[in-house]
Amino acid sequence: MSQTEEPRPFRPDHYLTNLAVRGLIRLALLFPYRLRVWFLGWLMRRVIGPLAGYRARALDNLAAIWPDLPEAERRALADQSLDNAGRTVIENYSTAEFTARAAKLVPEGPGFAALEAARAAGRPAILVSGHFGNYEAARAALVARGFQIGGLYRNLSNPYFNEHYVRTMQAFGGPVFPQGRAGTAGFVRHLRAGGQLVLLFDQDVPSGELIPFLGRPARTALSAAELALRLGADLIPFFATRQPDGLSFRIELDAPVPPSDPLTMTQAITASLEQRVRAHPGQWFWIHKRWKGAPTG
Repeated sequence: MSQTEEPRPFRPDHYLTNLAVRGLIRLALLFPYRLRVWFLGWLMRRVIGPLAGYRARALDNLAAIWPDLPEAERRALADQSLDNAGRTVIENYSTAEFTARAAKLVPEGPGFAALEAARAAGRPAILVSGHFGNYEAARAALVARGFQIGGLYRNLSNPYFNEHYVRTMQAFGGPVFPQGRAGTAGFVRHLRAGGQLVLLFDQDVPSGELIPFLGRPARTALSAAELALRLGADLIPFFATRQPDGLSFRIELDAPVPPSDPLTMTQAITASLEQRVRAHPGQWFWIHKRWKGAPTG
């Protein structure tokens, strides 16, 4: 905290929530890796998700996007989404085991060759994805191959939880930057030096453009495309798809999006994410308020 920044007022609800979450994570970390990943998936699906309202939100989103899908199938997809979210949380806190597994993954797709070419030429690259599978598996796999993959994150409203959440992201290697002026300056310097940056673009942004996502307009930031055009960086969609064993991933990098204008380029990366979500709908975070503030009907 800087000298000019006022201390945050004490929030007992935030403090107690953080204690409960940290205690749960520490308990899970006592289990063998396979068991802890299964346990957090089960706990999110059966306990936390229903109590916190995440399951209801996922069901509402699924009903809005695929109203003709039978209710039983929507419930199954909501459960799969919660299970994936729970697994993702504990995987990201299992730094040593998770990064060791990710280091063995072999990235695929034309975007990987493009990323290697950009590194060889000292040209920056921006890797874009959504909250799908476990995106950190791809970053860890690329860091293990010598890439300087930076990350951009949004500070959580709970400062106690945010503190160890940021440390967890830093543990994957590569610098991480908070949203805001200072963070923006940091990752711009990182890119200008020929580094790489990961951006997740699938959350609601009030100032974003309305771009159809899964058939319904969603407020979407154009910042990734704008930054790529400004710095001459490759804009590469990437995805880490969870495999049927629930533990391993397939890392795929699509071909770089051709430079044009920010809206067209953002529509292209949105289409890439749509393709993955339609193929594996249970792996996207339906618990997010993705269509918040977008027109209905």
